[in-house]
Amino acid sequence: MMAQTSRPVSDSGLDDVALPFAVEPLDVRGRVVRLGPSVDAILTRHGYPAPVARLLGEAAALTVLLGSALKMEGRFQLQTRGDGPVDMLVVDFDAPDRLRAFARFDAERLDQARGGLSPAELLGSGHLAFTIEQGGDLSRYQGVVALTGQGLEEAAHEYFRQSEQIPTLVRLAVAESVTGGGSTWRAGGLMAQFLPEASPGRRQPDLPPGDAPEGTQIDETPEDDAWMEAKSLAATVEDHELVDPLLSSERLLYRLFHERGVKVFEPRLIKEACRCSDLRIRDMLRQFTAQERRDMIGDDGRIGVTCEFCSTHRAYDPLEFEAGA
Repeated sequence: MMAQTSRPVSDSGLDDVALPFAVEPLDVRGRVVRLGPSVDAILTRHGYPAPVARLLGEAAALTVLLGSALKMEGRFQLQTRGDGPVDMLVVDFDAPDRLRAFARFDAERLDQARGGLSPAELLGSGHLAFTIEQGGDLSRYQGVVALTGQGLEEAAHEYFRQSEQIPTLVRLAVAESVTGGGSTWRAGGLMAQFLPEASPGRRQPDLPPGDAPEGTQIDETPEDDAWMEAKSLAATVEDHELVDPLLSSERLLYRLFHERGVKVFEPRLIKEACRCSDLRIRDMLRQFTAQERRDMIGDDGRIGVTCEFCSTHRAYDPLEFEAGA
């Protein structure tokens, strides 16, 4: 059985794309994300140590998986705060296509670990927050899940179990390709969700474990058979398939779901882009008091501002922010 598509299966446009798909016989929808030059620009610009780069690459792929569900306007942000060597990750996705990210880390703690830390150990204990701003008059939404020694994949699963109650499988992968001409980073991700139209899908037990009387045995209802099948198929994806520059997203989906038939929709192209600008920074500096701005003046007599995301440095004359300037 050939894959059903809303456009021809193609090997073009392998990089920097989010591709929605549906496996209708199994009530599954999802997306595949492949990031090439966009994530390489983000990770290379800052010269992150390899463990930090891999973790931020995973965060970027996860952010695009979730944020690309937004329509033509809106903003999705992933942010972690923890007590591990990487104490902060921030990834912004501005619909429809702009991605930016940065990581804050303790270089000394990383050196002491000699690069042997897992993603969970890099993050430590803390929290992972997803923030959605849909634009216009729509409200702002934030979901938070605790980081208690798990990586981003498992934290995403925990979020969907607790907050959305949507059966979801997330897979993330990052790779560094080293050649004679240098090295480049790639990242990829797959998300599959069980979204039946007429049934609750995964039925919850009558009492959650924390509310059951002492000694009560809770018999949880098994997962829906369709979701079990879909999850088993999606879970067979391997890391190298998610980052293989020669394997298109369409052909990857065909590998996974061809027995059931998979339909793909119009892809969304992704680009690395920062929202910082002279106007935004000037507006920000005007919010400070005159004394606070004086404290910012450097040895060259100017106020220097460097964007944490794109590393662009701008310098301003303090006099332009004085009253009447």
